[in-house]
Amino acid sequence: MQQFSLTNLAKGFLKSFLAFSLSLLILISPFGETAEAGRSLMTGDYVNDTISVAQGLKEAIENSDETKTEDQVKDDALQLITDYISRYRNRPQVNGSVSFTTMQTALNAMAGHYKTFANRPLPEKLKERLNKELSRAEKIVTKEL
Repeated sequence: MQQFSLTNLAKGFLKSFLAFSLSLLILISPFGETAEAGRSLMTGDYVNDTISVAQGLKEAIENSDETKTEDQVKDDALQLITDYISRYRNRPQVNGSVSFTTMQTALNAMAGHYKTFANRPLPEKLKERLNKELSRAEKIVTKEL
């Protein structure tokens, strides 16, 4: 009888130990992985970032008619727009400037078209407007700061 209870005790201890070990492993395992935050394409230099974003989007506008890379161009443009707006929208020293509002107008128009009409290329009128606004923002930003 004593042997039977000792065996049951050992089995219970083993089950408890395994349950505790597994729960500890589940709790600790997420801390062993490295967390990788999204990389921003922005450097933090407002003038250079504005010029590079404007030039990058002008290239995207020129390349938007090539069907085999159209989706990639659109995705890259949307990523660039998101990075720029995320970086500078909440910065009072730049978000009230004429260059930022001009850029924001162009970026909203481009992103709006891509989000609303995902399968359609940019219309010619929109391309002209975007090129004009992006060029204007480039000129303004070099004079402002």
